[in-house]
Amino acid sequence: MKLGNFDFSEFEKLQKRMKNMEKEWPLFMESCIKELGARLLAKTSARTPVDTNHLRSNWMAGVVNHLPSGGVQIEISNPVEYAKYVEYGHVKRNRVDWVDGKFMLTISSRELEEQLPAILNKKIKQYIDKHMG
Repeated sequence: MKLGNFDFSEFEKLQKRMKNMEKEWPLFMESCIKELGARLLAKTSARTPVDTNHLRSNWMAGVVNHLPSGGVQIEISNPVEYAKYVEYGHVKRNRVDWVDGKFMLTISSRELEEQLPAILNKKIKQYIDKHMG
């Protein structure tokens, strides 16, 4: 469309690209949270002490939940009954001595939080380049 000597076609292309970005945003968010979940699983599993490999092999990521606020979340869990005792520590059977926790998920979460800005900046840049490049 032209108005006098002004050509709006580039603005119309930009508008189309931005609508496409908006439409694909939920899928982008879901892919980000899945990647972060996979990274957290890998870190946590690597930190999990191995005796029979039962505890290490049972870490899992749940489904991605889309929140009413527009955000997304994924739950990382381990259904093994003694997982929380290895994570946080526990009293020995003699009820006197204490076994320190390994904090495999806690430490991994903190480590990933520190890496989060760099990871998301890279993914967002790729997303913008894909749509605007």
